Amino acid sequence: MKLVYFRGHVPNFGDELNTYMWQHLLPAGFLDEDERDLFIGIGSILWDTFPRSARKYVMGSGYAGYTGLPDVHDGSWDIVFVRGPETARVLGIEPEKAICDSAVLLRALQLPAAAPTFDVGFMPHYESLDRGLWEEACRLAGIPLIDPRDDVEKVISQIRGARMIITEAMHGAIVADALRTPWVAVKPINPGHHAKWKDWSGALSMDVCFHDLRPSSLLEFYVGLTGGRGDPNGRAGRLSRSALATPANRVLVNLAARHLRQMATAAPQLSRDEKIAEVTERALEALHGFVRARQLSFT
Repeated sequence: MKLVYFRGHVPNFGDELNTYMWQHLLPAGFLDEDERDLFIGIGSILWDTFPRSARKYVMGSGYAGYTGLPDVHDGSWDIVFVRGPETARVLGIEPEKAICDSAVLLRALQLPAAAPTFDVGFMPHYESLDRGLWEEACRLAGIPLIDPRDDVEKVISQIRGARMIITEAMHGAIVADALRTPWVAVKPINPGHHAKWKDWSGALSMDVCFHDLRPSSLLEFYVGLTGGRGDPNGRAGRLSRSALATPANRVLVNLAARHLRQMATAAPQLSRDEKIAEVTERALEALHGFVRARQLSFT
């Protein structure tokens, strides 16, 4: 059974959690490279591009509209649980299988120690680090950058050590919430990433209080203006890095830094303790039941 997760041009924390978490939660040798059976874990990866011939086992994944709707009723899918009620509704899955994003299962692991405590950290979406000037904005704001491209254990350690985090990355909020670090959500600059937050938060009976995020560069301003278009390697990206764009970028990065400082004073969120405990237990039971059934089928 092969682990499936999104692999972009750089590592991304939410996706790379798959390589960290499942090795600790699943029996040794459970995962291999056999593509006849696919283990679909953390991420918005319920795509319509998986081969019909493969058996697909879904463990807390979500649908976010990045592809067309997969036909999960064609006989090749085994839905153990999904990320939230929006995924269940759109795909026509039983509501009781909308447990939570499977990253909540980090609560069942022995985690790396908390980093030396700092007050507030900011985690942008990994795409924003290509398009924006967030390293500079964080430096100007005096707020540490939590880089989603860093090693998974380092990011977990930073989240655990923060008093609170500001996050544009949904898995920044998911992991912070699971580990009981208060968080402030900022609306992703790319609107294509908005809807999936409702899916996750719905599983926790929680409404996300979004704050707007000021663009830190001319390219990010363009991305927000055009509804997500703006390739860092395309014409808009090249223009945003040109000398002509320098004055505009300088103004935007300073405004973004000022806004980060303002958000550092915002009231953070957390789901209810009893709710996060409940969904963790349900997700663990679903995972263990799946593993037992799988092992019995080979005895």
